[in-house]
Amino acid sequence: MVSHRKQTVRDVDVKDKRVLVRVDFNVPIQDGDVADDTRIRAALPTIRYLLDRGAKIILMSHLGRPTPEDREQFKMDPVARRLEELLGRPVRKVNAVVGPEVEEAVAHMAPGDVLLLENTRFEPGEKKNDPELARRLAALADIYVNDAFGSAHRAHASTAGVKQVRPDLPAVAGFLMERELEMLGRVLGSPQRPFVVVLGGAKIADKIGVLRRLLQTADTILIGGGMANTFLKAQGLEVGRSLVDEEALDLARRFLEQAGDKIVLPVDAVVADRFAPDAEAQVVAVERVPPEGMILDIGPRTVQNFADVLSSARTVFWNGPMGVFEFPRFAEGTFAIARVLAGLEGAVTVVGGGDSAAAVRQAGLADRMTHVSTGGGASLEFLEGKELPGVAVLDDGSA
Repeated sequence: MVSHRKQTVRDVDVKDKRVLVRVDFNVPIQDGDVADDTRIRAALPTIRYLLDRGAKIILMSHLGRPTPEDREQFKMDPVARRLEELLGRPVRKVNAVVGPEVEEAVAHMAPGDVLLLENTRFEPGEKKNDPELARRLAALADIYVNDAFGSAHRAHASTAGVKQVRPDLPAVAGFLMERELEMLGRVLGSPQRPFVVVLGGAKIADKIGVLRRLLQTADTILIGGGMANTFLKAQGLEVGRSLVDEEALDLARRFLEQAGDKIVLPVDAVVADRFAPDAEAQVVAVERVPPEGMILDIGPRTVQNFADVLSSARTVFWNGPMGVFEFPRFAEGTFAIARVLAGLEGAVTVVGGGDSAAAVRQAGLADRMTHVSTGGGASLEFLEGKELPGVAVLDDGSA
């Protein structure tokens, strides 16, 4: 088993050193500007710590899913501008990930300088974890820092390869990575009880691994969103034209048999006549979903049932919305759960990234949660017990 306790930036002397930092600056860009800087802000504590100690900081991140034809909209220039504003100091952005321009820029860095490389996914070897690309990145560094938990489940050149090709290179966690491992490790290893899991989102197949793992440790699992439709249909209920993971029906039946009364499913739902923000909607019991209806949110009785279970919880992990929260008419179930979690006094509340993280931010309640993860897929794989490549390569800390 790989240790979750890793060395951090506190454990290395960074003064006058070239520190290569993998950050997660995969932010939405709108009209040439950063539309949501949450992920950039999340990296600031690590960057400022390194700045205060005289490091030469080389930042790298991916942005979106660029193809050779549409690179222009995925350049890191808007990110560099926003980071410069947040830091209040110059950020030099280079137009390459590796190569002569990068090497020259790094060679002329002084302590306290900040350099941002171009989108790592502009290099075809990034996603393939190409050793040659990893070697060229590693050659820029005296110390490697990974602060990109949201990308830690990917074995890419910038997340895992740098350390793999240079085992002697000090490789440590940034403060964001440290916090993620600490909070998710607490959920996985030593939750205060009762421990309640809230799972939503679309497909069972995406979360069956974490469902099985958490079934061993959770006291109760509340299921909403599109996942709940599959469980309801597996029980023989009519779900109309609702989103259902048809291939997972047998899986859902077996899971319900295994889980017993640990699983709590919706008892009512907001049902619409079509998938649209202005659809006609009504609240019905789950036994009375019309054949032409679509379940787009949990209903008020379900919200109350979930709230009753959560009221005594001491640890809560939530991943996945309760409905189509992008449509205001079908967002109430998701926002209601966010409000319940925000009101739990003394409980540890961890939101597992992705849409649920977006929902708590949209509800203005992110600061009322103990921890909002920056990694949806990474947090689920971590809780499933999988080894995250970007974490496994970091130097182990003392137990």
